[in-house]
Amino acid sequence: MTRVTKFIREVTDELRRASWPWDPKERGLKRYRELIDSTVVVFIATLLLSAWISLWDTVLVFFMRGLNWLV
Repeated sequence: MTRVTKFIREVTDELRRASWPWDPKERGLKRYRELIDSTVVVFIATLLLSAWISLWDTVLVFFMRGLNWLV
């Protein structure tokens, strides 16, 4: 049990020393503004990438069907 306690203590100490992306004095949603903004950017980028891949997948499917018709 002492190994578990030591591990938890070390993790807690390491988390206290970590640099967090918000000011600990801020309250509410302002505290997480950078996190929310970054999440929105990643979400939009994922949507755009999936739309781009879907578009080219559809184009290639129609192209392959056209080639299949010729054969």
